[in-house]
Amino acid sequence: MAAMAERPNHMSPEEFRQAGHQAVDWVADYMARLGDLPVKAPVEPGDIRAMLPAEAPEHGEDFADVLDDLDRVILPGITHWQAPGFFAYFPANASGPSALADLVSSGLGAQGMLWDTGPAVTELEQHVLDWLAVEMDLPEKFRGNGVIQDSASSSTLCAILAARHRAGGIDALPRLVAYTSEQAHSSIAKGLRVAGIPDERVRSIATTPDFAMRADHLAYEIVNDKNDGLTPFFVAATVGTTSTTALDPVAEAGWVATNFEAWLHVDAAFAGSAALCPEMRFLNAGLETADSYVFNPHKWLLTNFDCSAFYVADRASLNDALSITPEYLRNPASESGAVVDYRDWQVPLGRRFRALKLWFVLRHYGLEGLRAHIRRHIAWAAELTEWVEADDRFELAAPTVVSLVCFRHVDGNEASQRVLEAVNQSGRAYLTPTTIDGQLILRVAIGSPQTERHHIEDLWNLIQSAA
Repeated sequence: MAAMAERPNHMSPEEFRQAGHQAVDWVADYMARLGDLPVKAPVEPGDIRAMLPAEAPEHGEDFADVLDDLDRVILPGITHWQAPGFFAYFPANASGPSALADLVSSGLGAQGMLWDTGPAVTELEQHVLDWLAVEMDLPEKFRGNGVIQDSASSSTLCAILAARHRAGGIDALPRLVAYTSEQAHSSIAKGLRVAGIPDERVRSIATTPDFAMRADHLAYEIVNDKNDGLTPFFVAATVGTTSTTALDPVAEAGWVATNFEAWLHVDAAFAGSAALCPEMRFLNAGLETADSYVFNPHKWLLTNFDCSAFYVADRASLNDALSITPEYLRNPASESGAVVDYRDWQVPLGRRFRALKLWFVLRHYGLEGLRAHIRRHIAWAAELTEWVEADDRFELAAPTVVSLVCFRHVDGNEASQRVLEAVNQSGRAYLTPTTIDGQLILRVAIGSPQTERHHIEDLWNLIQSAA
């Protein structure tokens, strides 16, 4: 008879309670000292691995020892996205209520692939996404048709797959052509590759001096492709491009796409959250022409990564493109047609309880609290824009649309690079640049929950000192 296997050292509920208090205390202390830590991780490649043991532990260790190594090993290699001096990329907001929701979600361990495997997982997601659709004044056709994806990249891929299905599926692949701005995010080109659209059948549409897609060029490219016997199937427009937050003319692009029976996807990953504020609803212009739309609450709406809100007008194309139903997934609720099974709205089968953190955030802050968070950043960006315009050593590189300010040194790329390096080496702030038409552009993306106005002033003083 085989020997009884040794019992694993599961935490009891009381042990979990004690360890949980320690972990929450550690996170709270981390939040309190964020402003004192170097924003960008001051390590070299391989530094963190060098501090880790060569072999995995054979026996379990005390939780206190694990927490000690958070400070000794992990923290030195963290770039602090929530730091008040983080102005790089776009923000990836985290907040107390959202972190607590992630804890609860992890404790529940729910698997929301079907309504049947987690009714509350599905129905809460439907409900909070409808809340947002209403409060952001999204077109009526998107209400009841929202799903949380892990990222805008996954949302875009799902839009591409739905568009491909509507255009004839795999059989139509050799004829399909897609279109997007030359300023669009790289995830669009990547999603098209994954969907089987080669780079030579992805048209990069020219932009205006403000870096917005030219709808007349879009129409010209589509007509040429139609005349060559190809099938225009997908157009991606951006509301808030990554480099400069440029706004593509969604209404005009939508008119072109509709007339040629192409799917219009609108990527508002960062800027879209601002439409929660009524005065920012111009960001929604033309959305009535869109087939799908995405924005990321995890960027600017105080909801921890990952939480991407994806809306689709024609759910049938999306579901038909992604639904495969083996016998082991069949159940009476699904067969009745009365429920939504979110497995059919995404590439993976399994899915986490992401809606819980969005719900916690909405309940804690309320709509006005979230609007205040966004409005502060927009106001500070407008103020920083004025400071740039008043300093003859710098010039704006693009209009300030929401909370991203783009500028360059008038002496050229070398001078701009010098400023960038001085800021990032200071440890007090972190910027990431972009390059357009050979020009190095400094980007200040204001969005950290811990940022206050004086941090913007400190950054500007640092920039001026380095100029």
